[in-house]
Amino acid sequence: MNHQLDIDLFAKIISSLEDKVDYIDVRAAKGETTSIIMKDGQIQEIKSGLDLGGRVRVLKDGAWGFAFSSDLSKMEEMGNQAHKLANSLKSKIELVPTEPVQDYVKSSAEILPSTVPTEEKKDLIKEASQAATVEKVVSTTVNYVDMESTSVLLSSENAEITMEESKVGLFLNAVASSEEMIQFGHGSLGGARGFEVLKKADIEKFGREIGLKAERLLNAEKPPSGKFPVLTDCELTGVFIHEALGHAAEADLILQNDSILKGKVGSRIGSDLVTIIDDPSMDAFGYYAYDVEGTKTRENVLVDKGILSSVLSSRETASKLNMHSSGNARSIISEQPIVRMSNTYLKPGNLKFEELIEDLKDGIYLKGSRGGQVDTGKGIFQFNASESFRIENGEISTLLRDVSLSGNIMETLLKVDGVGSDFKMNIGFCGKAGQVAPVGDGGPHVRVSEAMVGGAQ
Repeated sequence: MNHQLDIDLFAKIISSLEDKVDYIDVRAAKGETTSIIMKDGQIQEIKSGLDLGGRVRVLKDGAWGFAFSSDLSKMEEMGNQAHKLANSLKSKIELVPTEPVQDYVKSSAEILPSTVPTEEKKDLIKEASQAATVEKVVSTTVNYVDMESTSVLLSSENAEITMEESKVGLFLNAVASSEEMIQFGHGSLGGARGFEVLKKADIEKFGREIGLKAERLLNAEKPPSGKFPVLTDCELTGVFIHEALGHAAEADLILQNDSILKGKVGSRIGSDLVTIIDDPSMDAFGYYAYDVEGTKTRENVLVDKGILSSVLSSRETASKLNMHSSGNARSIISEQPIVRMSNTYLKPGNLKFEELIEDLKDGIYLKGSRGGQVDTGKGIFQFNASESFRIENGEISTLLRDVSLSGNIMETLLKVDGVGSDFKMNIGFCGKAGQVAPVGDGGPHVRVSEAMVGGAQ
């Protein structure tokens, strides 16, 4: 089996077919991944392996032909197969133009994860687990993952891009128990760099805070139900922006009539304090310099002072919407590109935390996320906060547990009446159409004048 990313071979495939088709690109990648799971201080699983694959994509008379192989010596065969498939189909697909780029993007990692012994990774995971095991914590789960890859993209439009990428993530969950109930704490660390991200972190503090959060929630009160002014922390702001606004801003969902934002570009969907950005080029977990179609990434302003100004697109979806590609075509090697978020966040404002709460006589402060659901077509959402507090007369007071936040996406954005000056990005993975992609989301503390709060289901 061929393990080399042979650019000359890929160029040969393009040269042999480009006169017979309207467009062709070849993408191939090799990468190393390691994942380690520790449950209650014991290693449950260590997975390490080499990922390898290449695909050829052909556009002929408005139809795609696509072929993939994990054996790069079969790439010429894949090219012919993709051509044959395109010839057998009829469609009306067009691509917006893009600048032909020749570039080599080096990894910014200081310590490549592949150079770190497994024992050192296990020691770091163990430290996090032990730190989280405070008095009433009965179980901990730590997931560690690192990814290192080199990918190449060549096209009949003279693109030739090689990218080195590295990502590291640590995810910790703690379960605390009393006679009456169980509660959870969770957190994550990582970035689109090397192992130095975790080496520089205070792992003991990270773990302890998660364990103490789970323990603290055992004594929390049930939340009130009804409409309240709410304050979301940086983490929940990010989750809300990603899930409620980000997915609705994906062009393929808009074209499928599954987005509340269809036909809304140029319309007000939030207060003038709301500016929302998706930026693959920023130093966060969803970083990539070029998307899988070779479009150079940049900051994309989706919502500008409350006005929907753009959506996320690929070259194909951009053509249907008469716009430029935003550089958000992403995919695993074996699948066709789809429109995906990267690093999505709400831009900070200028209010300090104390200023956000000082005028709240009776409000709810929501911190972190324990998941939820969004209907992008109907524009409604429901999230569960991991930890919450009552706000009374401008002061943080009673600790609350199992609090949910629900409502209409645009109504909620229109009721944003305070945006903090702080800022934090989170790390995570997003699933769509059977594919999983690393993403970042975040923002500042955000105040909403009224939202529906209740007990999590």
